[in-house]
Amino acid sequence: MKKKQVLVACGAGIATSTVVNGAIEDMAKENNLQVDLVQIKIAEVGGYVDTADLLVTTAMTKKEYPFPVINARSFLTGIGKEDTKQEILEELKK
Repeated sequence: MKKKQVLVACGAGIATSTVVNGAIEDMAKENNLQVDLVQIKIAEVGGYVDTADLLVTTAMTKKEYPFPVINARSFLTGIGKEDTKQEILEELKK
């Protein structure tokens, strides 16, 4: 299985994406999955359309990308966080 490139994006690419980044890192370790995490601003996603396998974001995006986009706002609110983690995990296992 090839290493998946996961984009972790928030508005500024700093605060919330760091929290999500850590959670994905932990999930990948627990499930022996190889991931290449790239922490960016939502505005930079376009530069990764050819390489990324998944976008996990706490920012709002209306754009269409050639890879799945998972909304991770639940990491900020705590509501539905386990569901979001499950969704991310399912994508990583594909």
